[in-house]
Amino acid sequence: MAEANTSVSALIEAWMRFPVQEITASVLQAALAAKERFQISYWDATIIEAARAAGCKEVFSEDLSDGRDYSGVRIVNPFV
Repeated sequence: MAEANTSVSALIEAWMRFPVQEITASVLQAALAAKERFQISYWDATIIEAARAAGCKEVFSEDLSDGRDYSGVRIVNPFV
């Protein structure tokens, strides 16, 4: 069992190097506005607005239109 705990700890430590954008009230409000403005799903709008809040300029997605710019956040389809 100790070996499994060590593996879990190592996995958590490895993932801690990646920044995580919290879903705050301001991100949610921006997502609701983006949903209406761009006529996209709430979930896609939330991804875009969380990316914006984290300072991302690109989002990799196969669901949204490749090359589309959502006010400074550009979609890149990695399969195109």
